[in-house]
Amino acid sequence: MATLNIRIADDIKNQLDALASATGRNKSFLVVEAIRSYLQQEAWQVAEIQKAVLEADAGDFAEVSEIKAFRDKWLNDEG
Repeated sequence: MATLNIRIADDIKNQLDALASATGRNKSFLVVEAIRSYLQQEAWQVAEIQKAVLEADAGDFAEVSEIKAFRDKWLNDEG
């Protein structure tokens, strides 16, 4: 397992201390879980963006009729 040293603002450290105390978890566990969650979310977003770019490059766009149907659905559901 690797070690990583970081600098964080005092208020974040205080929040981390409080959360560790309240949950009975150590700070390292909480930080690793937070980083893991962040990385998963970012990886998902990057993958979706890359997929959309490939679709756009392939000319895979919605037809005007599909866009109008979508718009009409939301306008009708709103009223």
